[in-house]
Amino acid sequence: MGSELEDLLKEVRIMKKLGLIINPIAGMGGSVGLKGTDNTAAEAFRRGAVPRAGDRAKAALSELLPAREEILVYTCPGAMGGDTAKEMGFQTVLRPGTAASGAGMDSDGASMDAGALPESLSATSAEDTRKLAEWFLSEQVDLILFAGGDGTARDVYQAVELSSPCVGIPAGVKIHSPVYAKNPRAAGRLALLWLTGKLSMTQEEEVLDIDEEQYRKEHINTRLYGYLRVPRERTLTQNKKAPSPLSDAAAMESIAYEAIRQMEPDTYYIIGAGTTTRGIMEVLGLKNTLIGVDLIRNKELVANDLGGKELLSYIKGKRAKMIVTITGGQGYLFGRGNQQLTPEVIREVGKENIIILATKTKLASLSGRPLLVDTYDEELNHSLCGYYKAISAYGEATVCKVAEE
Repeated sequence: MGSELEDLLKEVRIMKKLGLIINPIAGMGGSVGLKGTDNTAAEAFRRGAVPRAGDRAKAALSELLPAREEILVYTCPGAMGGDTAKEMGFQTVLRPGTAASGAGMDSDGASMDAGALPESLSATSAEDTRKLAEWFLSEQVDLILFAGGDGTARDVYQAVELSSPCVGIPAGVKIHSPVYAKNPRAAGRLALLWLTGKLSMTQEEEVLDIDEEQYRKEHINTRLYGYLRVPRERTLTQNKKAPSPLSDAAAMESIAYEAIRQMEPDTYYIIGAGTTTRGIMEVLGLKNTLIGVDLIRNKELVANDLGGKELLSYIKGKRAKMIVTITGGQGYLFGRGNQQLTPEVIREVGKENIIILATKTKLASLSGRPLLVDTYDEELNHSLCGYYKAISAYGEATVCKVAEE
């Protein structure tokens, strides 16, 4: 009798509905130095970029496996969600009238050369994201989980506004919006807490984005597009990115002089993106790429604006160090706007040769939270955790903890 009752309860149980969107080209431009993927997906692919958004979504969905039998994943066929959900063993409901392939567009809706990308990637567009999100509303899903960058968040917002709770899986190059979790697994845990009823409150979080064409010209203007409702659990979501205050100019120059003082001869120095690291190049009188990665040796320029493979070709088997700063307000060392520093490059340099620059103002803004790493390699993320000395002024260093979240 007991087993019959259990079977009956299983038949009548209410399944939770999860809407899943994956922007399959998100983040492809990062590792090859394109500072984004809007209008550049085909070029990123030609340069050897590998799609990563699907893997990021898998990491998030792996956190939902304990409740897999109670979740229906609403999505569309192919690379935008269906393939990944099926591979992870979830029951799926596919949007009617959609196909897994077809002529494609980039994330801004502009036509792409379909022959330059695999068909599974060239078959998606911003309009597909919006229509899929609108379908989620008609199906009354309990949560929308989307993988992408700020552009993807904009597309979801345009479709749902505040009508449905949402969680972003960080998979883009530039991720300013606090609608995203700290990393993919944090996104999955946040989704699980919501779907299992352990969280019931949401908070309106900003959807922010920049013009990537202007961004590539080093003109950085962040715009607020609206708000999405995100399950409220601050330990799992990232903060919005904040610019370096003008009042930090003297501090950044002081830090630059200290970093230069510590430089060793015949050693390659990878200069990461950011205004704090830019101070080194300015003091040395060298051309700098504000949102790119440069390489110097013996205080002379070797090359500007390098991608991951190019960096590796220079430093492989050589003495090399890496100088990075943290993203303002968020505290990321890796994984936000500096994907040129690939796991392969970081491993080649070695944890002991990572030099962190951070003004006291930036560190104080984190309110004691650790610095974060979110590369595409979870094993590397774990190995990078620990304590580092960050150069915070001339002759001064501050001990900082680095964690995965």
